[in-house]
Amino acid sequence: MDAADSQPLTLEIASEQAMNALGIEIAATIVQLSAPLVVFLYGDLGAGKTTLSRGILRGLGHVGAVKSPTYTLVEPYEPEIGRVYHFDLYRLKDPEELEHMGFRDYLAEARLCLLEWPENGRGFLPQPDLTVKIAPSAEGRCVTLQASNEMGQLLVDGVKTFKMIASNG
Repeated sequence: MDAADSQPLTLEIASEQAMNALGIEIAATIVQLSAPLVVFLYGDLGAGKTTLSRGILRGLGHVGAVKSPTYTLVEPYEPEIGRVYHFDLYRLKDPEELEHMGFRDYLAEARLCLLEWPENGRGFLPQPDLTVKIAPSAEGRCVTLQASNEMGQLLVDGVKTFKMIASNG
């Protein structure tokens, strides 16, 4: 399966609380999967990438601060499912910098990698399981989830219930 085989799921997210709830919903499916996952997060500055990541981490059981890794490039977390790395590649000037920071080691030991600004690592990063694109909309944010493989499709399918709840709520 590749991205061309799957249908994207698009959601209207009206608030920061709803973005957090979406992250918690994604986490509920992640917990059920045993394979390591890579999630790419696209969107302009302030779009809600870190807010969604915070919701995912909270849904995985992380307690405490979840800050944007803009200046550190990576923030590690240790929820029950295993090691999670939250990357922000906004300040990356050359994808080769990922090699120097030991990105392959992070990837090898991670249960989940959340990558903001993955376009700055193009050519060096693996294919994501799930791509999330966040854009402004009249209602707040338009979030599109696109699976690249079967694991990603399981994440998208898990969120379809959220869509039904959100549209009825």
